[in-house]
Amino acid sequence: MMDRLKQMNPVFLVLLLLFVAIAILSPYFLQPTGYMNFLKRAAPIAILAVGQLYVINSGGFDLSAGALVTLTVIGSSILLDGEASATWWVILAMLGVGVTVGTVNALVVSWLRVPSIIATLGMMITLSGIALTWSGGAPRGYLPENFRFFGRFLIKDLPLIKILPVAVIVMIVVCALLWWLMHRTNYGKRLIAMGDNPKAALLAGVPLTQTRIVAFAMSSISAVIAGILLGGFAGVSTDVGVGLELQAITAAVIGGAQLLGGRGTVGATIAGALVLQAMFTLLNILGFPKPVRDVVQGLILISAVVIAGYRRRRSGG
Repeated sequence: MMDRLKQMNPVFLVLLLLFVAIAILSPYFLQPTGYMNFLKRAAPIAILAVGQLYVINSGGFDLSAGALVTLTVIGSSILLDGEASATWWVILAMLGVGVTVGTVNALVVSWLRVPSIIATLGMMITLSGIALTWSGGAPRGYLPENFRFFGRFLIKDLPLIKILPVAVIVMIVVCALLWWLMHRTNYGKRLIAMGDNPKAALLAGVPLTQTRIVAFAMSSISAVIAGILLGGFAGVSTDVGVGLELQAITAAVIGGAQLLGGRGTVGATIAGALVLQAMFTLLNILGFPKPVRDVVQGLILISAVVIAGYRRRRSGG
């Protein structure tokens, strides 16, 4: 029993402690509407973090994810402008943009040998520029109700849980598919092998470029889906995705993902996203302003990276 506890990822214990603290300070959290609304708010960052995990496990970073979230919201609102009948083709178009962005990121890294942090930083600036130019720097257009359905609709009058946000269903489905692809397919094995040692993986016959393309595509598709949910939550905003890429990286690292070298798991990354959201919730309950939240997020990221590096040195990895 003790051995199992020692082997358990500490992120789950931290999450439990945060839940207890929130419940003590705000008993509403223990009610079905309380924890379901918490999961609803956490859904976009959880999806974004799991997508980011694919790139981290490949040995890189994707700093363009937040800008792609913004472009998804702004682009969808302008293309739709309240026209509900166009919702599905606009969603498909945005997913196509996500695949294109991910593919370009991967090809720049693979073919031009540009470090992923530089390549995706350039893509982030490009996407932000496109979004601001397209919108004129201010919210434009309108998101119809059937587009906002994914982010704001609640299934009500259910037994036990009473309500079930559609955003939570989207999170479960997307994260389950990404878990299956990473942990139950040969692709996932190739991804981890590439992240651990690219040269050895290449010698073993792993197609590095194709593997990297899928990883970056999963990250970009996740960003588009997160953007759709966030557009449903709060409507159109020109800064909706600002900083989300760092939150996603932080969540993955909290979950135990090793930067620049594989070995992260989807389940622990989701727990890391919930820890981050729980931390923000706790700070809000305690009345701390947003700048304090940013400081705490930065300290968490630095601490998690230091701890991960220490563990890796001890294990000889």
